[in-house]
Amino acid sequence: MTAPSDTSVIDALAQYHPLIIEGMGGYDPRAPEPVAMQIVSQLRDRWRAQPPAKPVLLVTQGDPIEERGISAITRCVADELGVPRAMAFLEPDVADYHKPNADHHGVVLEIPYSALIRPLENGRPGVTRSLEQAVDTALTEKNQQREREGRDALQNYCRDFVLLQEVTKAACNRICGEITVAHTCTEISPFSVTSFYQVGLDLGLVAADQIVAYEG
Repeated sequence: MTAPSDTSVIDALAQYHPLIIEGMGGYDPRAPEPVAMQIVSQLRDRWRAQPPAKPVLLVTQGDPIEERGISAITRCVADELGVPRAMAFLEPDVADYHKPNADHHGVVLEIPYSALIRPLENGRPGVTRSLEQAVDTALTEKNQQREREGRDALQNYCRDFVLLQEVTKAACNRICGEITVAHTCTEISPFSVTSFYQVGLDLGLVAADQIVAYEG
């Protein structure tokens, strides 16, 4: 079977309102169902006041299925809302384990990282480089803080997944013209991938009013 072209994948994505949920991985100590129900409640309130112009598509970022954390929460949210899921993933030359290990449950669209870069660059040339530089700066600052605290530096692969997170949101916003981002907790660890969401805000790639803060 021939894999869909990047153009057809992006054309398909453009028909939806992307929902992206960010939060802790499997180390999240909370049961996923109550967290998911709180997110769903907040999303319904948001969309009742500001209805999406297109059908909602929950866009995940290739997390492996676990009993707790973001992958379990996104499953619950998609099921409760009755919406399909898409998956953005890193290519094998970056992380060959990423796509094979990802949760493919309910996924109707698989989107490689490179396919997201092209429309993002077309809309705002040079933005990818600006994003990479901002992420590198934030990483340096976080690692300096960790050093002061006597902790090891963040893992090298952190950068790849931060870029996937921020490029996915920025590209979805540009491709679809709208987006909703929801967080799964009120306090975000300063060393988590989620914490880098401020980079996208600072660059104007996502607006603050597109983010639904968790109120649990």
